[in-house]
Amino acid sequence: MSRTMRLAGRTAVVTGAASGIGRAVAASLARRGCHLALVDVNEAGLAETAALVGAPGLRISRHRLDVSDRAAVAAFPAQVTAEHPGVDLLVNNAGVAVGGTFEQVSEADFEWLFEINFWGVVRMTRAFLPLLRASDDARLVNLSSVFGLVAPAGQVAYASSKFAVRGFSEGLRHELVGSNVGVTVVHPGGVATQIANSARVPAGVSEDEVARRRARTNRMLRLPPDEAGEIIVRGIEQRKSRVLVGKDAHALSLLARLAPVSYWKLLAGRIRG
Repeated sequence: MSRTMRLAGRTAVVTGAASGIGRAVAASLARRGCHLALVDVNEAGLAETAALVGAPGLRISRHRLDVSDRAAVAAFPAQVTAEHPGVDLLVNNAGVAVGGTFEQVSEADFEWLFEINFWGVVRMTRAFLPLLRASDDARLVNLSSVFGLVAPAGQVAYASSKFAVRGFSEGLRHELVGSNVGVTVVHPGGVATQIANSARVPAGVSEDEVARRRARTNRMLRLPPDEAGEIIVRGIEQRKSRVLVGKDAHALSLLARLAPVSYWKLLAGRIRG
């Protein structure tokens, strides 16, 4: 197995492919000649992504799938293999957010977020791992977050899910040592997507407070998705175990290593939900 993963001619399943980082990753893979199974709940967005990344010789399929639907995920590999000969790459990118403190976020909203951000990753991995093992060179890529490195106030639910993705990915990587399946966990920083604007709002939070939080968060979302997609795909090619996306992710990763307990004293006032 070469040090660089060759993506041309391989097949990737990309969740959350209708927009943002998922669309950008799909575009970067397509530029390298990778066939794609594009996955999302947003069918119109999937059609746009397919039109954007399509090229002669590329096999592009579109699939509406809710990754929180246990039965649908279990049945999904058969749908993919009906249109592709196999799967070499699974990119678990689909994710959502809930704004608010722990006391503001209801148990139902907390569980809704985990069903997508964490259990969606686990179930997709379980469903596709046999196909990845059947490949001669495969990779599992799980999107955590910069909030899988640090946990700010006001982001308890989201950070919990992203720390869980990180732990799942690292443990699974150790179990798959010596196999043909590598594992990459990705920690994007502030990428200019719509995640803040589309975040679920807890009951009882005023419209003014929601607007204030979204404006503050959006000011931190600066990195163009296309750049993020290229960073992630280069990390896949280089078989990296961890990919940090953006200067802020590198800075916060360093801070978390230097001050793993007291980093919030330095960040309070800069990063809040």
